[in-house]
Amino acid sequence: MIRLIKYLVSAFTFCALISATEANSKNFVFAYLMAEDDPRYLTKRRYTGLTLRQQYPSISGAKVAIRESRILSRSLGITFKLIEKSLRVDGDYISIIKSLINNGVKVFLLDIPAQTLRVITKEFKKEPVLLFNIRNRDNDLRNKNCSINLYHSIPSYRMLTDALAQYLVKRGWKDVLLLRGPEKNDHAYADAFVSSARRLRIDIVDDRNFTLSNDPRERSKSNVSLLTGGVDYDVVFVADSQGEFSRYVAYQTYLPRPMVGDEGLTPVAWHWTWERHGAPQLNQRFARIEKNRHMRSEDWAAWIGIKSVIAAMRKTQSQDINVIRQFLIDDGTTIDTYKGNPSSYRAWSNQLRQPILLHTHNAVIARAPIDGFLHQINNLDTMGYDHGESKCQIAN
Repeated sequence: MIRLIKYLVSAFTFCALISATEANSKNFVFAYLMAEDDPRYLTKRRYTGLTLRQQYPSISGAKVAIRESRILSRSLGITFKLIEKSLRVDGDYISIIKSLINNGVKVFLLDIPAQTLRVITKEFKKEPVLLFNIRNRDNDLRNKNCSINLYHSIPSYRMLTDALAQYLVKRGWKDVLLLRGPEKNDHAYADAFVSSARRLRIDIVDDRNFTLSNDPRERSKSNVSLLTGGVDYDVVFVADSQGEFSRYVAYQTYLPRPMVGDEGLTPVAWHWTWERHGAPQLNQRFARIEKNRHMRSEDWAAWIGIKSVIAAMRKTQSQDINVIRQFLIDDGTTIDTYKGNPSSYRAWSNQLRQPILLHTHNAVIARAPIDGFLHQINNLDTMGYDHGESKCQIAN
């Protein structure tokens, strides 16, 4: 009973604070939502104590965007605020979001699992709010499970693999051996690459599953040399979201060939070694908040989500969600992503069109779209689902 009373008092206090904040019409409030016990952010240590590909919440990217907007907020006469809220994975997100909406919050940055995101977007698709997906790359969120008010600042798997496929074609590496892991994300990434290969006429010479096992009966799926033998190829694509298997592939393939995908040359939204178009300054601003790690794609996605909305408010001189939304998807919109190409959101899927960076562990090797890959309207639309391919049914 005491715990229940404390919870109710805390909830009442939280709502009261939001109400007081929103009572001032000169405040524009963003809300960042995440799951406090999200398996994605658990420390994943191997039995030797190694930590591979540790993920972190993206709230720091959002904080950088709010800090950057202080001068603009004074000129607009608007104070931009950021609320951070975390729930359990199985928490009542619907009730929390409804409460925030009722108290004036209009923009949500959603750092939550894809399945929870699907439920939320379905529930709030008719509400006058903007929902930003800042972490999930699932292609279906831009297609059959899209929503009129769900915007994607993180690129989809298909955008990433299209960028990588362009680079392979440019180099003349058109025969690819595909290795895929057992995780759901591994198959999603690998399937996206299959689609990209089909688009650009890359030949996948074989599609093989790998496994992490000491079972001698699984030797053909766990031994790199055996797994990569028996066929000829120019490059090896590895889909391994965990990173445990792929770190052993380089220099052990049957043929001496480069690696791409989740190891080797990797396509991302952002990398800390990108050195052009203001990127070093952005990385430095991020470092003032996060002392012990570099800015990642998800941090950048949170940053550009807020920057997109503020850019819309500056250009339109309006806080109206419908006006902001129309600006984001307008063909004439230019949003500075710090990656060189002026960007906007695709009207048919609400996906941010953006350059993709292809990097190794300590250098950006190329930026896509690769020179020579052209589109009749916008070259950024050579990556991801174009208008004619999209199965999204939102009415824009």
